[in-house]
Amino acid sequence: MGILNGFKAFLLRGNVVDLAVAVVIGSAFGAVVAALVEDLVTPLIAAVGGQPDFSALDFTINDSRFLYGDFINKVITFLTIAAVIFFFVVTPVNALMARARKEPPADPTTKRCPECLSEVPLEARRCAFCTSALTA
Repeated sequence: MGILNGFKAFLLRGNVVDLAVAVVIGSAFGAVVAALVEDLVTPLIAAVGGQPDFSALDFTINDSRFLYGDFINKVITFLTIAAVIFFFVVTPVNALMARARKEPPADPTTKRCPECLSEVPLEARRCAFCTSALTA
């Protein structure tokens, strides 16, 4: 029973459950992003600039076929998906997080001398620059 209890404790640890949830949500999110790119962004790009298809590009060396056109297609797909994720997910989420994060202003550690306008420590009784007496 010791091994089964250890396995059960391992499976029910927060890290494993959180990771499992993240994988499932990541998979679903990947499907949504892929659909967004395939169904909306790629047709929009094709409408503006034509459908890029490099899959027919290849060369042969010693009866080995190198499909560099297919590689170019996959690179374009990757860059399109990365751009969609950045502009439609990362940028808005960062903006929301910045708007939600309201850090209180830091307590001041200095004050301005009324005579020479230099920055002096709050506890100072005389200005280190012009030696004028400072009020509390």
